Amino acid sequence: MIKKHTAQCACGEVKFEFDTDAEFIAICHCLDCKKASGGEAATFFGIPESDFVLTSGKPKAFHYVAQSGKGLDRNFCPNCGARVFTSNLESFPGLVFVTLGSLDNPQGVEPKLEMFTKRRLKWADPLNLPQFENMPN
Repeated sequence: MIKKHTAQCACGEVKFEFDTDAEFIAICHCLDCKKASGGEAATFFGIPESDFVLTSGKPKAFHYVAQSGKGLDRNFCPNCGARVFTSNLESFPGLVFVTLGSLDNPQGVEPKLEMFTKRRLKWADPLNLPQFENMPN
C-alpha cells in the first residue's frame, strides 16, 4: 500500500515513502547544509525511521561528521547525484531527515523555523518564522 508521502531523486531511480506529517521543518543556514545542498541553505524535516520505506533503488551513503562532532549519512542517488535523505544521525537517533526537494508533492510542507541564522548570507532575507542563531533547544 502506498504511503501518504512519496519522494524520489531527480532521475527517479531512488524512491521512498512515509506517512508522517512533519512537524520539525527547518531552513538551516549552517555551513554543513550549505555545502551539502550547494545553496545558501537547506530545507529538511525529520520523520521516524520506522515510517521510512525505501521502495526502489539503492542510494549511496556518504558518512560525514558535522561541525557538532556528530556523524550522519547523507544519502544520494548514485545515478543522478541528487541528495534525498540523511540517516544514521547521531544527534537525532531514530529519525531520517528528508530533503524538501525530494518530495513528489511538497505543497503544504512549510518551514516552521530558520536555524543557524548567524551563518545566513546578508542578501538572504529572513522569513516571518522563529529565528535561531544556532540549533534550537
